Amino acid sequence: MKDPELSDKHGQYLLGQGVKVYIDPFTYEDPNEAVREFAKEIDVSFVKIEEVIGAGEFGEVCRGRLKVPGKKENYVAIKTLKSGYTDKQRRDFLSEASIMGQFQHPNIIHLEGIITASCPVMILTEFMENGALDSFLRLNDGQFTPIQLVGMLRGIASGMKYLSEMSYVHRDLAARNILVNSNLVCKVSDFGLSRFLQENSSDPTYTSSLGGKIL
Repeated sequence: MKDPELSDKHGQYLLGQGVKVYIDPFTYEDPNEAVREFAKEIDVSFVKIEEVIGAGEFGEVCRGRLKVPGKKENYVAIKTLKSGYTDKQRRDFLSEASIMGQFQHPNIIHLEGIITASCPVMILTEFMENGALDSFLRLNDGQFTPIQLVGMLRGIASGMKYLSEMSYVHRDLAARNILVNSNLVCKVSDFGLSRFLQENSSDPTYTSSLGGKIL
């Protein structure tokens, strides 16, 4: 009988056949390989930036539209890497895409793709209309029924359960890192980047001009 725990080349464990386990992009000899493996490159001509909605350690955060030929146009959140970056900053910035790209769950923020073939370098995710949960609840205090609030909590719990099953430790679960869409669906965000920002910033989140936290 074969050992049910088989280690892959990156030191990760595959528990049984077909069970997907998170792979830390920094276990790759070349982290750019992880970016290529887990994040889809998007042609910059498919993206239209509409407005800046926040700013952070690495650059601006924008709202825009993504129109891939043959697919419906949709809103996206666009994180940009400011000019003059070092190789380490670029690697750290793109590591979040390498992490998000491994997750597929209705309560985990969805990665649309990356743009690295032109400047600025960008990470594109689905756009969450209501921003971060902490500010959203403060702005709408008393307006939700207990059933609605429990539904939000169930969504967060479902997303965190999925991450646990993927053997991923989030490390910074907080209301500021939960994003809310127009249907009140809550999705876990802030993957990887926080650990770098926390080393150099007193506030490891993007502050949005809309009153919430983007990351």
